[in-house]
Parts: sequence; structure tokens; C-alpha cells
Amino acid sequence: MKGPMPNTKPKNFETSLEELERIVRELEQGELTLEKSLELFEQGVKLSRECQERLTQAERRIEILMRDNQGRATVRPFDREGELSDDDEADSQ
Repeated sequence: MKGPMPNTKPKNFETSLEELERIVRELEQGELTLEKSLELFEQGVKLSRECQERLTQAERRIEILMRDNQGRATVRPFDREGELSDDDEADSQ
């Protein structure tokens, strides 16, 4: 069994998500004591909240970047499939 998780805050979203996935795997194995399970669950909830906050901050930054000249948010659908089909047509010719 692994030692306690350090109390240092993960550096970025990806690190937080990896740690959260590790905690979920440990909890799913069901081989932990109740106290250890509760400790990991608390850490997982904290990490989940941190990840959600990072996603919310990223969304806000994107909204700011997408504002028009009058400061109104502009929303455009992300059409990645349309971009790919245009590139595929050019490659096939």
C-alpha cells in the first residue's frame, strides 16, 4: 500500500486529474481500511473541486477572448468535423 499523499498542491490540471484517477483506482480496489478510504475520498473531493475551478477559469478566459468590439461575448460552434472534411477533400484531389 502506498504512503500518504503529500499535502502539496498539484501544479496543473493534468497533474490534479492524474492524481484523482489514481485515488479512484485505489478506492475501487476495495482493499483499504475505512479510515484510509475516507482520507482518499476527501482528497479526491478536493482534487475534483480544484479541477472544476480550473475548468471554470479556462472557460472565463475563453469567453473574454471571444468578445467582439463592443465587449459582447460571441459564441461560435466548434466545427472540427467540417474543418477535417475540407482538408480531406483537398488531399484527395
